[in-house]
Amino acid sequence: MREQRTARIATVLLWTAVAASLLGWILVGYPWPLCALAVVPLLAPLQGLVRGHRQTYAWATLFAVAYIAFALTELLVNPAARWMAGLSMLLVFGWFCAMIMFLRVSPAHRE
Repeated sequence: MREQRTARIATVLLWTAVAASLLGWILVGYPWPLCALAVVPLLAPLQGLVRGHRQTYAWATLFAVAYIAFALTELLVNPAARWMAGLSMLLVFGWFCAMIMFLRVSPAHRE
């Protein structure tokens, strides 16, 4: 039970860090409306993540893949934004791992 709570808290904190890092793309020259627009889809899983719904954690892991792909692409092709892309990629990957950790330690409801 304690591991489940720790994983849930880590997931929500890393979600916050990912959202902040997407807004941080303003520092490397991205327009602020684009950065804000990138954060909007992250609001979709927030309620389920906070409440600890396993189903939300399961689909949000797939949801994180798009953000990993974006960060990896920018890391490879945009030299001016490599530091921001690296930071974003680490945070999104950490968020992904925290969600997997929650799924591993929380009991599956079988009927």
